[in-house]
Amino acid sequence: MLKIDTVTKSYGNAAQKHEVLRGVCVELAAGETLALTGESGSGKSTLLHLAAALDGFDSGEIVLNGIAYSGLDDRGRARLRRETLALVFQQFSLVPSLTVAENILFHARLAGRPDPSWAAEVTERLGLAALAQRWPEALSGGQQQRVAIARALAARPQLLLADEPTGNLDEDTGTRVLDLMLDLVRETGAALWLVTHSDAVARRVGRRVHLSSGVLS
Repeated sequence: MLKIDTVTKSYGNAAQKHEVLRGVCVELAAGETLALTGESGSGKSTLLHLAAALDGFDSGEIVLNGIAYSGLDDRGRARLRRETLALVFQQFSLVPSLTVAENILFHARLAGRPDPSWAAEVTERLGLAALAQRWPEALSGGQQQRVAIARALAARPQLLLADEPTGNLDEDTGTRVLDLMLDLVRETGAALWLVTHSDAVARRVGRRVHLSSGVLS
């Protein structure tokens, strides 16, 4: 489903160039789960952003379902994120003018596949039912994180990318979140790629890769 082939990424100019990724190669099949680990500042989030078509790379190629990222313009990348991917990043990025319930269905509606019954199940399983009519500003950080996760899952993506999805959650809630993500993979054949610092989380997914000094191992 996803192939990252010899991708490099750097920041700065020729005089002060910082190489973040150095010829990274990784593949992810449909139905597969993958954990990405590494020290803070090792480039994990950068690599996930590249996989999400949110940023450009210097060289190499990324291909999702046969579509090469290098051939996409801004509109094509946006369509890919809307129709194929779902993202859970640490910024949450909830729409402040929408209620929790409306935020949860937002991505699915954009993708043209709203499923209120599935959204309701996700909402219930993440303990958000009592918060459905609240505004994002009235939520705690952990609650906003659960809403962002619910929004991604409600869209039934083919590829779910998550950056520390359980990082701000208590142990019980984090377990429920991971259970639901793994259920989505089993039920729909989606692929899951998550960044985590937790060995307990990494042990529950099918495969682990480690990023150090811009190289995967």
